[in-house]
Formats: sequence, structure tokens, C-alpha cells
Amino acid sequence: MPKIKTKSSAKKRFKLTGSGKIKRKHAFKSHILTKKSKKRKLKLTHDTLVHKSDESNIKRQLGLK
Repeated sequence: MPKIKTKSSAKKRFKLTGSGKIKRKHAFKSHILTKKSKKRKLKLTHDTLVHKSDESNIKRQLGLK
């Protein structure tokens, strides 16, 4: 059976944690930042985890499942 190719877009956007969860960055932090509050921009800076319902799809794109 052939190997499954990894989606290039997925490998740039997601990282796997030690426990097997998937980390992602927040959207809306690249431009038009003047109208966003300091508090909102600070919260968008930190990484978060991918939702459980999306995990299987992303793992398939990363060639893990």
C-alpha cells in the first residue's frame, strides 16, 4: 500500500503535542489591528488546541491516521 502524502498547508499550521493533541494558532491576528483591543490581540497571540470534532480530519491530513 502506498504512503499517504502530508498536506503541506496542514504541516505548516498544526503541531502535535506530547499527549497526541493538536495545537493551532488563532486567526485574525495578521492585519487591521488598530480597531482590535489590546486584550483581544493578546488573547489571539497564544496557541490553543484544535476542537475534538476536527482532530480526525487534521490527523488524516498530517498522515497520522
